[in-house]
Amino acid sequence: MVAVEIVTYAAVVIFLAAVVYRVIRYSTTPLSLRWELYPVPHEKGRAAWGGSILEEPEWWKKPRQVDMIRELREMLSEIAVLKGVWHHNRKLWWFSFPFHFGLYLCIGWVVLLLVAGIFGAAGVELGGGAATVATWLLSMSGYVGLALVGLGALGLFARRLLDAGIRRYSAPVDFFNLLLFIATAVVALTAQLVYDPRYSVITGFMASLVSFSTPADLPPLMVAEVVLGAVVVAYIPLGRMSHFVAKYFLYHKVRWEDEPNRPGSEIEQRIKQALGYRVNWSAPHIQKGRSWAEVATELPEEKKEVAQ
Repeated sequence: MVAVEIVTYAAVVIFLAAVVYRVIRYSTTPLSLRWELYPVPHEKGRAAWGGSILEEPEWWKKPRQVDMIRELREMLSEIAVLKGVWHHNRKLWWFSFPFHFGLYLCIGWVVLLLVAGIFGAAGVELGGGAATVATWLLSMSGYVGLALVGLGALGLFARRLLDAGIRRYSAPVDFFNLLLFIATAVVALTAQLVYDPRYSVITGFMASLVSFSTPADLPPLMVAEVVLGAVVVAYIPLGRMSHFVAKYFLYHKVRWEDEPNRPGSEIEQRIKQALGYRVNWSAPHIQKGRSWAEVATELPEEKKEVAQ
């Protein structure tokens, strides 16, 4: 069982390293082109109708008022109930929402198991009502979460396979990702129901993880549960499913970014830096090898055909 522990530790290290790498990579990319699509939720008093401070005469002389509470509400509605999917792709929402909500429950389940493992490693035993509440919370987050993940992933797999519009833009890795979640949910749910319905075995394994001690032997199906769970944890930030990190930068640094470009500001310096980059592709209106500043301020050279 030491090998299972090593796999689990490695998965956590890979997950953290990959998330840190992606945060650094996204936060240091060149300045993005602004969408300038409204409403922007942090526009105080104007977001309801899509207004902007740019409507004001001499807006640059007036202080900006930012409504962070409204922006936070918008973020929470997108995270918790997938508001954008509900409005723009209602058919997909019926599978995407249970899948994501099940993931949230599974994250809560793992956190509860970790806390129970810490208590177990410290020799603290819950009794009476506290033990009943803990078991209920573990059951609700674990069983319900795994079931929602499995059913949601199965529905998303069917949509990608049967809907011609979605299938056209689906790569093999998209199907593989969903199959991985389905397999993990089915194995984990079966292992818990058959071998560990009250979570005593998996809690003991968590206790060995936090105390760096040798764990007790696990049934083969529970070994598969832990290994598959570790694979999922390590795999998520390495591929397309890392959008849980990218989405923050997409919303805050592209979609909702409306900080004015003032003289001497950081934005002005980043724009100057971006204009100094060299163009490495060409087209009739773009000349390769020149800086973006040159491309933006000079007319392209016209190629005259010589008469034969």
